[in-house]
Amino acid sequence: MKGDVRRVLLTQFLSALADNAMLFAVVTLVLQRNMPAWYVPALQAAFLLAYVIGAPWVGRLADAWPKRRVLWLANLLKLGGVGLMLMGAEPLLAYAVVGAGAALYSPAKYGILPELVDRKALLRANGWIEAATILAILGGTWFGALLAQASMVYALLLIGGLYLASIRAAMRLRHDHVAGVENGNGLLRFGQQMRLLLATPRARFATLGVSLFWGAATILRVALVAWAPAVLYLTDSPSIALLSLFVAVGIAIGALLAPRLIPPGRLRRARMAAYAMGGLIILLAIQQGLAGARLMLFLAGVAGGLFVVPINAALQEIGHRHASSGGAVAIQNFFENLTMLVASGLYAFAAGQGADPVAALGTLGAVVMLATLMVAHRLPQDTQDTSSVPAG
Repeated sequence: MKGDVRRVLLTQFLSALADNAMLFAVVTLVLQRNMPAWYVPALQAAFLLAYVIGAPWVGRLADAWPKRRVLWLANLLKLGGVGLMLMGAEPLLAYAVVGAGAALYSPAKYGILPELVDRKALLRANGWIEAATILAILGGTWFGALLAQASMVYALLLIGGLYLASIRAAMRLRHDHVAGVENGNGLLRFGQQMRLLLATPRARFATLGVSLFWGAATILRVALVAWAPAVLYLTDSPSIALLSLFVAVGIAIGALLAPRLIPPGRLRRARMAAYAMGGLIILLAIQQGLAGARLMLFLAGVAGGLFVVPINAALQEIGHRHASSGGAVAIQNFFENLTMLVASGLYAFAAGQGADPVAALGTLGAVVMLATLMVAHRLPQDTQDTSSVPAG
């Protein structure tokens, strides 16, 4: 890998490590204070709000400035959210500020990859990015919950230190390319780019497919907080966090296997992984033992990794050729985070109404399979080359 690709991986790992530690530190606080069941999905929704509201503008910022600058500025905003928590602010507000930083960070993180590597290496670079992210989830989920149980202040100080380290890594990037943005109304341009990226079945499948994956992953994560105590009798946050680690390990393995099993030009294969992910979530819902639950979570993670990496790479390549790289990722973020926001809101409402967590997981698995069937409709047997996307 090029030096700058390694630096992108490092800044992504550190930032994602802090993001996930922050989430489970706040989840620990929620469990300790016996807050209502809707609070955890509401936290996730607060984090996602900026992704949806800011989508027309964050991509333009990522293209108007060197992306390394955007990366460290976004981490600085996340650091502000940690500062709010240390000052005793409402957790929903503090986590929303962290989400605003993440919304700014994402177009630069993914948009920089097609500027650094060629098409042949893009899928592999995406695999490494996803693997680094999942490894960060592994570490952040575990130590965030563990440290917060011992001391919330120390946990937040360490999280702040990780954001500072990520800022330092981003500053060491040498890549100063500026993609540039067209003049005119940002919202109007965003709409034009969206129509362009959804012009072919391949682009629609990639855009809606990645939204489906992250929507399902979000609900799975927050549903485990209610399902594990009810079914497996796990009540402390580190034990619940450990369940999420099995998903994360599976996704990391699936992400690394994806270039070999679903190479460029074979995007249609990805839908089979999505069907498997939905089926495994249904099997998870009926598990009664810890070993079976861990196995289903791991296998669902492998299927998820195999699904998300090829569609991520396809969408980035389409965007890099026919729109701006930052704008393409911002559109991707808009759809996937709108899906996560709506899913989190619906789950928060259902949890507030006393929904059974077993039924919630079973419904999630069924929805994943049905949604995959819908988004894969009309996807060509032989995947079209990205050059078939009309110019805009």
